Formats: sequence, C-alpha cells, structure tokens
Amino acid sequence: MTQLPILVAASKLTKSPTNVRKTSDPDADAQLEANIAERGIIQNLVGLPVARKKGHYRITAGGRRLDCVQRLIEAGTLDADYLVPVLVLADAKDAIEISLSENFFRLAMNPAEACRAFQDIIETEGKTPADVAKRFGLTERFVLGRLRLASLAQPVFDALAAGEISLDVAIAYASTSDIERQAAVFTQMTGNYYRNNVGEIRRQLASFSYRANDPRALLVGRDAYIEAGGRIDRDLFSDADTEAWLDTHIVDQLAEEKLVEAAAIVRERDGFAEVRIVSATHIPYSDTYELEPLRGDPVPLTDAEEARQVELEAAIAAIEEESGDEELSEEEESRLQSLESELSAIADRVPLVSDEQRSQAVAYIVIGQDGSPRLHEQLYIAPAAEEPADEDEGDAGASEEDAPATPTKAMISQRLADELAMMKTELIAVHVAGDPLFAIDLGTFLMVDAASRSRDVWAIPSDLRATAPSPRVAGFVSETRAASRWSAIEEGLDRSWLDHEEIEGRYDAFCALADESRAAWLGWAIARTLHAVPAGKAGSSFLDHLGRKLGIAVAHWWRPTARTYFDRISKPTILSLFEDIGGSELRHRYAAAKKHDLAASAERLFAGDMIMEADGKERALAWLPPQMRFDVADDVPAVVRGEEAVPQPDGTVLGTGDAQLGEADQSETGETPPDLADAA
Repeated sequence: MTQLPILVAASKLTKSPTNVRKTSDPDADAQLEANIAERGIIQNLVGLPVARKKGHYRITAGGRRLDCVQRLIEAGTLDADYLVPVLVLADAKDAIEISLSENFFRLAMNPAEACRAFQDIIETEGKTPADVAKRFGLTERFVLGRLRLASLAQPVFDALAAGEISLDVAIAYASTSDIERQAAVFTQMTGNYYRNNVGEIRRQLASFSYRANDPRALLVGRDAYIEAGGRIDRDLFSDADTEAWLDTHIVDQLAEEKLVEAAAIVRERDGFAEVRIVSATHIPYSDTYELEPLRGDPVPLTDAEEARQVELEAAIAAIEEESGDEELSEEEESRLQSLESELSAIADRVPLVSDEQRSQAVAYIVIGQDGSPRLHEQLYIAPAAEEPADEDEGDAGASEEDAPATPTKAMISQRLADELAMMKTELIAVHVAGDPLFAIDLGTFLMVDAASRSRDVWAIPSDLRATAPSPRVAGFVSETRAASRWSAIEEGLDRSWLDHEEIEGRYDAFCALADESRAAWLGWAIARTLHAVPAGKAGSSFLDHLGRKLGIAVAHWWRPTARTYFDRISKPTILSLFEDIGGSELRHRYAAAKKHDLAASAERLFAGDMIMEADGKERALAWLPPQMRFDVADDVPAVVRGEEAVPQPDGTVLGTGDAQLGEADQSETGETPPDLADAA
C-alpha cells in the first residue's frame, strides 16, 4: 500500500457498515471531540469509494473521528467544508481487516506515561492545567490529579509505570503530597496481603497525620500549629475541615501543653488529689483498670421532691393500667414521656462528691469533640500505697513539724508516660538480649505462665505465647501411644511454681526449679504450638523434615487399626494392601470377607498378629500410610526392630530419637515403657 492520503470534505464521508467498532464510550468520545476541536484530525481515516458517487467515500476505519468532526460541524466549531485526510483503499476485501487491525492492536497508554506527558506539555509549552484540559476534553480536576501522580515518590511511580500497581492504588498514595511518607508506606505494604487495598493504604498514610477536624487539631488551632512549624497537605478532595496536618508530633506536643494547663486550673479549682490528662476523647481502659470508680453520696430529696416523685409514679402507673394491652394515643404517649422525664430528673441526679472525697480523687481531662478540654464525668480513687514500716523506734516520737513534707506527684501527660515506659523497657530488652540463658528462662516462663492460667493473662507484659492451635477435627480424641506419652509428659511437669498468686512470685519460683524441670517446660511449651497439617498442604514438608531430624520411627509408635484407618478406606483398597504384603493368594483368601471383618483382619495383619512368612510379616510391620510417614521416598523404608538404627537413603537414621526417649523413660522407672516394649 503505497498511495498517500487525500483530503476529502467531511460532507462527502459516511461510516461504512463494515466498520468493526459498534459501541463507544460517551466520555471518551467527548475527550476526542475536544481534542479534534483544538488540534484537528491528526491521523488519517481509511475509506472505500462509493459506487456511482464520485468523490464520496465510506469510512471503514476512523468512524469515531468522523462522528466527532460531523458533530463539531453541526455545532459550528468547524467549517462545513472541513477537509479530512482519508487513505483510499483500492480493494474492498481489505476494509474489514484494516478496521479490525486498527482497533484490535491499539495499546492503551500507561497511566504513568500520561502523567508525565501532561507535565511535559505544561513545562515545555508553558500551558496551564486548564489549557491541557481543554485540549484533551478533560476536566481541569482530572489533569491536576494526573499531575499529582507525576509527583509520586519514585518507588510508587516506578511501580505504576511497570504495571505492578493499578491506577487506583497510585491515586491512594497520592492522597498525601509527602513523598517520604508515600515511600515509607509503600515499602511497609510491599509483600503485605493488603498491599493493593486502597482503603488500607489510605489508613496507613492517614496514621502519619491528623485531619483538621480531629479533636486534637481543633484544640491546638491552625494558627498555633503553623506558627510552630507544622505543615499542611491539601489534596484535590480536601477542604478546611479535612486537610491533613502532617507533623503529628507538633500537634501532640501543643495539645498536651493545653491539656496540662487546663488540668492545673481544674485541680486548683476543684481540689482533686490528682488530675491526669489523656490526649483523646475517651479514657483507655488500660489507664483505669487499677483504679476504683468514685461513687458519690446520693443527693437527699426535699419533702416537696419526695411528694412529687410519689405523684409522678402514681400517674405513670395509672396511664399504664388504663391502656392495658392497647396502644397509647399520641396524647397519652406524649404525656407519659413528659412524666417519665420529670421523674428521671428527680430520681437520677448526679451523686454529690464531698470536698473530702475530691481531695482523694483522681480526675481526668480529655478532649471534647469540639476540641475543648473537658473534665471527664467519672472520678476514680487510686489504691492507697502501703506505708513503710518504721525502722527506728526512736523516730516514733518525732513531731509532725519534723516529718518531711509529702512530695507532690508530678503531673505528666499520657503520651509522656507512654514514652517513658518505652525507654524503660528498652533498658530491659537490651540486657535480656545480652544474656541468652536469662532470655531462655524468661521466654519459657512467659509462654508457660500464660498457657497454664486462664485468668490474669493481661498482667503478662509480653506478646510471647505458646498458644495451642485449634483442633482441625472438632471433638477428636486420640488413643495412640503418642497421645498417652503426651499425657505422661504433662503429668510429669513440676507445677509447684504455679501456687504463687502474683506473677513476680511465680517467675522467681520458676527460675528456682532444677534445670531439667525448666527444660521440660520449654519442650512442652514449644511442642504444643505445632499445627496439624494434612500431607501436601503448606507446612507439611517442614513437619516431615522435623520428623526425620528427630529420627522418629513411626512404626514403633503408631500402627493402623480398624477404627483409625481401615474402616475409613474402601474394601478394594484394603485388598490391594493385602496383595502388596502377601501376594495374590492372600488377597483371594479375604476377597469374600465383609468390610467390617476385613478391616479387623487388616488390623491384625499390620500389627504382626497373623501367622505368615517372615518376609511378609516384616513388610506388614513396616507398612505405613503415606500420610503417616516422614520419609518422602517412594519406596517403603526398611523395618526398624528393637534398638537397631537403620540408615535411610536420605542419610537420616530412623530409630535414634525413639531410642533416646526409651533411655529417658528407663532412667525414671528402671524399666522400658510398655509401649516401647510392645513395639520391640
């Protein structure tokens, strides 16, 4: 195709019925139309000559552009004789293929490329966002949004350009202009399950800032925040109430200063023993769980109030009695509500707190929803500190004047208290990390203390737990030798340290146990956390690896029974196992047996209780279902008999771990445990 496009008046062009595009997008058409009005037709159309109409053409590729031109002519934007470049085809057979090729192989521009393109137009041509919007038929807000994306943190923009994140995810990161925060959250979310969750990304970004309508921000005030060096980030969708205040530490500091001032005024005015501040609209439970709520004295009613209370109760009872089961009329309902409100005002009055109670009370200053400091309605009583015993009886006669003045407790914010707690814990963490033996005892105690007590777990200042997983099968009760051995291990644990009520006493008593006792608790704590994972599922290969490293001879500990295995598989499967062990003769011998009897016979066969040749009995005792084997090799491992350890193809030695368990059991009783003796 070597011919060049020709210019044809739009009035002589019509869309061909063979044009493959039958549907369109009104928004996209409006953008294309605006662009044609600004720049004209840039790419030629493709058409075929119309028979018996010289100079007329049917457009087979470019129908959308032709429609836009004709609408612009009708609107008067373009002249009626506007010339359109058209590539004229000589052969009508190529029309549909060319139309399909033009639409099918079109590649949409990457959003990142569009962002940078808008930015380049503005910078190189000196255009404004409004100019760009008009040229491409877009809203100015859309262009501003794309320009915001062009300023994304480099890792986020690169991910958008590479197609690793969607446009919606990129827009979520653009909700803040702080590129350092964008990069930090992007790094934090990489590999996270919620990495492409727009809502979670916005929440993570918002956690680094306050909205202008946040009670803390309202308390501080915009002017004070800016004067202190605070930065404000406003995106295209924010207003004066929802703009983001980026420097949260400035907000927190200024808010605490205002709350401390308010607390000093309240303490001086109301005479509370202590006024604490909380930079929030409510008091966290962790702040008050050790405190006792202060119950004021009920306010006595006057004679007139008591009489009115009796009248109100009688009037309410009369209305309810007269109505019976019928619904009240609007008038009766209104009167009943009025009477109940008046009765509540008399009966439910705020208890009276005496001056003496105030002098012992702990009050809290919180932030109201409107941003003003507010005295929380609930007062508390702190537990009385134990007075130290007199060490020198000679001091008993000292006068009150000689006694040292009680120091006033420093009033600090909750944030400062939290920061001090973090720094204090850092000291402990550094020293624990430097003493591995201490860390082992501490970690073991933290795990077993939480696992051994159903209450007061909140008093353990650590997240370390040895939580047993939920059983995969509800109500399952195992009767295997391993289950019996586990019960014996639990019964043998030294629980004397659990008698202490306080955690400090339990910890000291635990550390005083013998090394063997503490080690037994550690093994128990770690072992109970293992999950039951079916063969082939994620994690099962690691469990198999552990079994091989421990040298567990499964055949010594577990044998298939009718209840645990053979009743759960089909009769042909059992017969095929018989054939593997004793050949076709053994299979035919039991082929006519009923399923229940066959399962019972299989239990005896694989327990070695049947009379048969030595090699067949050996194969039966060695056989295990694939799901119960730690060896992943296709061939069945050799039989492990007695204390003999048999090397395996992968280099492991089955039987070693069981021999060690047997020695440990013999050291306690002087005898081989019954389960191991039976297996041997």
